[in-house]
Amino acid sequence: MTRYVIRVMGHLGPQWSGWFDGLVITPLQSGITVLSGDIVDQAALHGALNKIRDLNLPLISVTAAGPGSHSHRPNGV
Repeated sequence: MTRYVIRVMGHLGPQWSGWFDGLVITPLQSGITVLSGDIVDQAALHGALNKIRDLNLPLISVTAAGPGSHSHRPNGV
C-alpha cells in the first residue's frame, strides 16, 4: 500500500470521497483539489486516475508520499 497525493485542476467536494475509495478530498482556494490517501496497488491508482479523466479534470500531479510510499527504480537508479 502506498500513500499518494494527487492534484487536479477544478473543485471536488468531500462528498466525492466515497467514489474515490475513501481518498481525502481537499479543495484549495486556488482552484486546485488535492486527493490524498493510501492506494492499495497500481490497478487501484489507475482506477482513481480513470475517474479523474471521466470527470474531465485536468491532472496536475501524482506523487507517492508518506510512510507507505516506495518507488520502483530499475537497477537502483
